[in-house]
Amino acid sequence: MDSKEIVCKVDVLSWNELTKEEQSLAEQAKEATLGSYSPYSKFAVGAALLLANGMVVKGSNQENVSYPCGLCAERTALFYANATYPDQPVVMLAIAAQNSEGFLASPITPCGACRQALLETENRFGVKMRVILYGTERIYRVESIASLLPLQFEM
Repeated sequence: MDSKEIVCKVDVLSWNELTKEEQSLAEQAKEATLGSYSPYSKFAVGAALLLANGMVVKGSNQENVSYPCGLCAERTALFYANATYPDQPVVMLAIAAQNSEGFLASPITPCGACRQALLETENRFGVKMRVILYGTERIYRVESIASLLPLQFEM
């Protein structure tokens, strides 16, 4: 039998431990929650992508009464970025979420479908995508989306 050890290094930080660039992107992810269409879940998610050319692309979750027809904030932003700036890698992603009581204390992580889509972009360009997951009490930072999907789908 063979085995494989999987390690995921996650930095757990406070707001003041983020760089100014990371703070700015997290703020833009928080702002992006305002564009959420989430009348069913009442759970607004915002994502902000920093592209290699310095552009920031934002997205928010978009629900539909037929749940499979909705789309997560991460993929909303990613697909717009890939369509509008097809030659620009994503160098950093920030995600924030809030409910009716405000921003969450603990960060949320991307769903599996978003992880795979984000990883496809990271692999496509060969550029690691730093991920900032915002929470009011703690913030997670990983240096590559691949850390969040170690057993990725590959062809």
